[in-house]
Amino acid sequence: VASLHPTGFLIPVLIIFLIIMYILHQKDPPNFPPGPPALPFLGNIFNIEAKQPHLYLTKLADVYGSVFCIRLGRHKTVFVSGWKMVKEAIVTQADSFVDRPYSPMATRIYSGNSAGLFFSNGQVWRRQRRFAMATLRSFGLAKGSVEQSICEESRHLQEAMERQRGEPFDPVPLLNNAVANIICQIVFGRRFDYADHIFQSMLHHLTEMAYLEGSIWALQLYDSFPSLMKHLPGPHNRIFSSSTSLQAFIWREIQRHKLDLDPSNPRDYIDSFLIEERHGNSQLGFEDRNLVLCCLDLFLAGSETTSKTLQWGLIFLIRNPRVQEKVQTEIDRTIGRSRQPTMADRANLPYTDAVIHEIQRMGNIVPLNGLRMTTRDTTLGGYFLPKGTSVMPNLTSVLFDKNEWETPETFNPEHFLDAGGRFVKREAFLPFSAGRRACLGEGLARMELLLFFVCLCQKFHFSTLDGAELSTEGIVGATRTPYPFKIYARVR
Repeated sequence: VASLHPTGFLIPVLIIFLIIMYILHQKDPPNFPPGPPALPFLGNIFNIEAKQPHLYLTKLADVYGSVFCIRLGRHKTVFVSGWKMVKEAIVTQADSFVDRPYSPMATRIYSGNSAGLFFSNGQVWRRQRRFAMATLRSFGLAKGSVEQSICEESRHLQEAMERQRGEPFDPVPLLNNAVANIICQIVFGRRFDYADHIFQSMLHHLTEMAYLEGSIWALQLYDSFPSLMKHLPGPHNRIFSSSTSLQAFIWREIQRHKLDLDPSNPRDYIDSFLIEERHGNSQLGFEDRNLVLCCLDLFLAGSETTSKTLQWGLIFLIRNPRVQEKVQTEIDRTIGRSRQPTMADRANLPYTDAVIHEIQRMGNIVPLNGLRMTTRDTTLGGYFLPKGTSVMPNLTSVLFDKNEWETPETFNPEHFLDAGGRFVKREAFLPFSAGRRACLGEGLARMELLLFFVCLCQKFHFSTLDGAELSTEGIVGATRTPYPFKIYARVR
C-alpha cells in the first residue's frame, strides 16, 4: 500500500518537526525587546529599506522604542537608538557589549581563527588593539612626524587640484589618494605616486569592500543565509575577490619588509609587528596571517572614513557659501595663505573646527556601527538581553537625536560654538563611536581632517557647475558615500 510507505510518513513529520524547532528557536526569552512582525525563516529581511537602511531603522525606534529587535533570517539583532540608550550600552555598560558576534562573511574573509583588529575578541583583541594604538603613537602622533607627512601630502593634493586648471573635476580620486597615502606611510613606511597602477588598484578594492560590506548583500543576505549565498552569483562575491587582492598586496609588502628588517630600528607598523612576532607571541595574534588582516583593517578604517568626510566637506562648503567664506576669513586671519597649518593652530580656529565637526555629524560617515555581542546576561532599557545577543548601536540616531541637537536636520556649525564663538564639545558627537570599541585611529583622523581641510580652504575657493544641486542623501554601505559630483577648485 503506497500510502503506508515510510517515506510518505516521514516527510510530513520532518516538516512539522522543523516548524516546531523554528518556533522554539524564535521564541523570545521573557522581557526581550519588541520588534516588527517577522516572516518564518526570512525574518524582517524584506522590511528593511535597501538604499537607506539607517533611516528605516531610526524610524522604527519611534514605534518600538529605543531598544528593539529585528530578525534577519534566523538571527535576531537588537538595535539601540538615541544618545541616552547608546551611551548606556557602549559606555556605561561597555564590558557587557564589547565582543563581536559570529559573522559568516567575516569568517570567510578572515579565514577562521585569525580575525584582525575589527572582528577579534578577548585577549587577542585587547592585545592587538593596544599594540596598534601604541604603534600609531610611536610613528607620528607623539613625535609629530605624521603631522609633517599630512602637510607634505597636502601639497601633493593641492598640486593635483591645480593641474585641473579651473576646469570641473571629480575630487574623490584625489582625496582617496591623499588620505590613503598617510596610512601607507604608517603601515608600509612609504607613500605612492598618485599615478601608480598598483596603488590605484588597491584603492579600488578598498572602496568596493567598504560599500559591499555594509550593503544588503552582506548584512542582510550573506550573513543571514550563508549556505545558500556562497553558491549564488551576485555582488557579494566581489567582497571576497577584493579582499583576496588586497591581502595579496599586503603580503608582498610584508615579504619586502622581511628582507631588510632591523629589529633595533622599526620603520613602520609592519616592522614593529614582525619584531613582536619574533618574540613568540603567536597566541596573542602575532603571526603572519593575522598581520595581513590587521593591515587590511587599518586601511579600511583609516582611509575610507576620512576620505568620505573630506568629500562631504566639499559638498557642504559648496552648498553653504557663507560658511566657506567665514572659514577662509578665519584661516586668513590666523594663519595666512602661505604658512602651512599645524595642530597648534586648532585652538585659534574655533569656527573652522566647528565646521569640521558639523561636516562629520551631517556627513554621517558610518550610519550604524559594528555589531556587538553581549558578553553576559544583561539588562538594557528595562529589557533582558541574554549572553550572546547581537546588538547594533545606531549612530545615525545619535548624530540626529532631536533631544541633543538644536537643529538636527540642518547643517549648522553653531552646534559646536558657544555664545562667545568658542568651540564646545558635544557628548552626542559620536562619529568615531565610543567605549571599548571606539575607532582606534580617532586621533589620526582628527589630525588629517583639520590639516587637509585647512590646506584646501587656504588655497582654493570651491564651487560646482552652474545650476547643479549637490545631493546630501548619499549611497549607504559600511560607509556613507556622496553621489558622484564634480567641482571647480579655483586658486584664491
